[in-house]
Order: sequence, then structure tokens, then C-alpha cells
Amino acid sequence: MSKKRSRKSTSDRATTYAKQVVAGKIAAGPHVRDACKRHLHDLATAKERGLEWSLELAQRAIGYFEDVLRLNGGQFEGKPFVVLPWQAFIIGSLFGWLGADGYRRFRTCYTETAKGSGKSPLAGGVGLYGLTSDGEPRAEIYAAATKKDQAQILFRDAVAMVDQSPLLAERLEKSGAPGREFNLAHLQSGSFFRTVSADDGQSGPRPHMALLDEIHEHKTGTVVNMMRAGTKSRTQALIFMITNSGTNKQSICWEYHEYGAKVCAAGAAGAMPGEPYYDDSFFAFVCSLDEGDDPFQDERCWAKANPSLEHGIPGMKYLREQVTEARGMPSKEATVRRLNFCQWVESASPWISADVWLGARDAYTAERLRGRRCYAGLDLSSTQDLTSLVLLFEPDDSDEHWRLLSYFWLPAEGLADKAERDRVPYTTWHDKGWLETTPGRAISKMFVLHRLVEVADQFDLQGLAYDRWRIEDLKQMIEDEGLSLPPLSPFGQGFKDMGPALDEFERLLINGQLKHNGNPVMTWCAANAITAQDPAGNRKVAKDKATGRVDGIVAAIMATGKSIAPPPEAEPEVGIILL
Repeated sequence: MSKKRSRKSTSDRATTYAKQVVAGKIAAGPHVRDACKRHLHDLATAKERGLEWSLELAQRAIGYFEDVLRLNGGQFEGKPFVVLPWQAFIIGSLFGWLGADGYRRFRTCYTETAKGSGKSPLAGGVGLYGLTSDGEPRAEIYAAATKKDQAQILFRDAVAMVDQSPLLAERLEKSGAPGREFNLAHLQSGSFFRTVSADDGQSGPRPHMALLDEIHEHKTGTVVNMMRAGTKSRTQALIFMITNSGTNKQSICWEYHEYGAKVCAAGAAGAMPGEPYYDDSFFAFVCSLDEGDDPFQDERCWAKANPSLEHGIPGMKYLREQVTEARGMPSKEATVRRLNFCQWVESASPWISADVWLGARDAYTAERLRGRRCYAGLDLSSTQDLTSLVLLFEPDDSDEHWRLLSYFWLPAEGLADKAERDRVPYTTWHDKGWLETTPGRAISKMFVLHRLVEVADQFDLQGLAYDRWRIEDLKQMIEDEGLSLPPLSPFGQGFKDMGPALDEFERLLINGQLKHNGNPVMTWCAANAITAQDPAGNRKVAKDKATGRVDGIVAAIMATGKSIAPPPEAEPEVGIILL
């Protein structure tokens, strides 16, 4: 491919974008603002740091997109690739910045925007540029993913762009039947563009460029690490990651999200070599909202997550439709916030909206509830996981609301390590009294049992529901110790038993009849909760689909089920448990 452009440009579109963002003329979130400030700081300090800003190289790469590439699909079929300002900032930054060695500065790029912004054709264009015009002999370009099918999505987009471009169509050799292509070859340079995935079981790729789509769907860093390992022999290798926001903050995507944000912030602040998050080889464009922004209340923040919005992509009409639909369907709210507004949420399809749960928060103490009739649910963990006891208090003459009181336990030993591993503030919760610990490295059922007796003595506990599969040891301890407890009864974890209890618990919440005291452990469980549904329409909290612990919510639902269950014909004697 010729290195000449069909038209001459003298404008520095990357720097212009950065200046307009910093000046507030273009709406952008905090991490993009930091990325732009970093660029301007780099321009001011480039010489002393051994960096070089090559406007010619930046213009050449941007010009390739507009002069050579054609888009595909829908209204864009066959149209020239008009590079939008934010795309020019990314392209210009990646190809315009050189390091002290004279080679490309940035070797890793993480890009996170809302759905439909145009990041997929951007990635495809980067790959085609690397294949045909980056001056790399025998370049290996990969569309990489965890699964072959996923990798094919971006590759097919690149193939379609080739088909639409007369210049590329005549210079690249395709392998495979129409619609089933598996390789693009640039014979002049001995280069190729193909897919690779973790399930290929292959080793040894040496990518000049690796394009990784939908990073939020990567459960591990296997593919990223495989690509990075192969770049060691390439002087200008580039790992180019694109993604929507995700749901799992224990994922490789969240790691890169956080790292990218911190690198941009450090660069914006003028960090020097050796200081935290100084990384001259890492570029990030992380769209996000500012703290306090609510896209369901204020349309003015939408452009921060949708950098193409001012150019009609994806369009205000589309986003308004999404918001309107989500307002009437709480189960869709998290998906809309994540895909359309770059908000990381705890689960893909949450059981209850954040507004409903937080709206039920009310500050009160256990002392206020002393002596009041209540029902309990116990979700007992087997070893090191969260154990939960939740009490549901009936309304009385002085209070029209149902109220929750929750207790949580984790093993004391290794709590800090578990907090770091799970990225959950267990130690903080423990220090503030929201979470208790039991002695040892595993949950002490005896400790929980004695605390259960203490709690039962404080309130008018009418009965306790438990998961039958985890209670046998506790039953034996109760019998051996001769302890006095209110009636215990097993509570099924299937759709039949959980469905009516979940419906009632949800009804109380939505109607404003239920309050909780803001225990952050309980709020975390609520945010993690995802429901599953059987063919008959019965629902339950699906522990296997949750991204974090949901034990507190499960215990609360069991307590609710106990409260609506008809009384047994004969209660067993206290202290002698016959189940």
C-alpha cells in the first residue's frame, strides 16, 4: 500500500480534540479529560522526556482511515470512514507518538465506550493499517478472543471493510469461501490478518497487532497474556483492546479499566518516571460519567459515555427509547446503564433496582426492635464463605413498616487476604460492626449457634427458616448443647418455595412497606442478586449467576417465606428439634 495520502492535511486533529475537551467545549467524562490533559502535558514535556510527537505520522494514519477504508452495514454500507474527533485522538495518539528509541511509544491501548459508538470499525481499521501500511515486514495481525466465534465477529467486520474498499480489495488476498473467510494476506509484505482464540490451543503467535474485542466477556487474562507474550520480538507491537463496561469487578477488564484510569490521571498530574502509574507505553480512552451524574435524570451527561453522540451516533432517539423502556422494566436498568452509559454494575440483570433498594434505607438500631415479633432466615455457609442471619420484623402499633435486621459472619483468620482477593471491603465492614468474625480459618458453626441464641433472646422470634442442605451439623450441636431456640423449619431453595417468598419480599420493597438499616453487606448482596425463572413463572435468586455473595438476600427471602407460611399444626418442643 502506498504511503502517500490522496489529500494533504496540516491540522493536528488529535491535539485539537484534547484542547477542546480540556476547555469544556466537548463533553467528556473524568478519565477522558485526564487522557487529554496527559496528551497536552506530554506535548509540553516531550523533549526533556525523550518523546517525539510526529504530526506527519498521526495525519498519515488518520488519512488512511478516510482515504482507504469504507464502512459496512446498514446506513453506513460503502460510505467512507469519516474519522470522528475522539477517534482521531486515539488514532493520532497511537501512531503519532514515538519513544526515545524512535519506535512507536504506545504498545497497549484500552478503549471503553458505550455500545454503538464506533469502536469496532475503529479496531478493524487499526488492524488493516497494521497489515498494509505500518511498514512491518511479515506482520501478524490477530483478532483475538477467548472463543473462536467471538474472534470471528471483529474479523468479519474487517473482511467486509476490505470488500467495500477498492484499494484494499485489489491488494489483499482472501482465503475461505464468501462469508467464511479465515485469512487476509498482504503478499507484498508477507503479512496476514486472521483470528486466534484461547480454545485454539496454539502457542507461538507473534503479533504485530492484536485486536481484542469485548474484553468485559473475558473471564481470565489468558488471551491478553498470550498476545502480550508474543510481542517481545516486535519493536512496534500494539495490543488494542475495546469493550463496553462490564459487571464483574474481579475481571481482567476491570483491572485494565482501573489501570487505564490511573495511568491517565497520573499523566495528567505530571507524574515522573518511577512514580505510581507512570507508564509511557500504555494508552487509555475510558469513557465514564462523573460522580453524581444520573443518565436516567439528565440527558446532558449522555455524551460523556457516547463520544459519537454529537454526530448522531447512536442517536438521541435510540437512547431515549432505551431509558424509557428501562424505567418501566427494572430488570433492564443495569443493562442500559452498562451498555449505553458506561456504568459498571454488579450484575447483568439485577433483581431490584438501586433506586428501590436505597429508597428503603432507614437508620435504626437493634435496640429499637427489641421485643418485637419477627421471623428469621439462616443461610449457613459450609467453610469460608459468608454466613447470614436475617430477621424480618412485623409492623406494630408504633411503626407501620416491616423492618430487616441482618447479621453476617466470616472466619477471622485470613480476612484481610480474602478482602484483597475478592476486592470487597470485609475488614472495613468488620471494623464498623456490620460484619462479625468467627475464630479460625473456617466458619465456626458453634460460634454462630451461640450468637443465634443471643439474638433470639432479644426479640420475639416466631420461627427460623433454614436451608436443609447445610443444617445437619447445627441441629446436632443444638441437641448436644441442649440449647433453647424457637421452632426451626427447613425451607426449600427451589422455585416452588422461593417463588412466593421472593414475590412477597419484592412487593413489600416496591410498595415502600419494607425498610432496612443500610447494612452495606446487605446492600452488596442486593446488588449482586440475579433471579432465574422456571416455565411456570416462579422465580428464585440464582446463586450460580451472581457475581458476588447473595446470602443476605436469600436469608431475607426465607424469613419472608416464614412470615407468610401457615402455622404448623403442632410446634416441636423448644430445645428438642425433630425435623
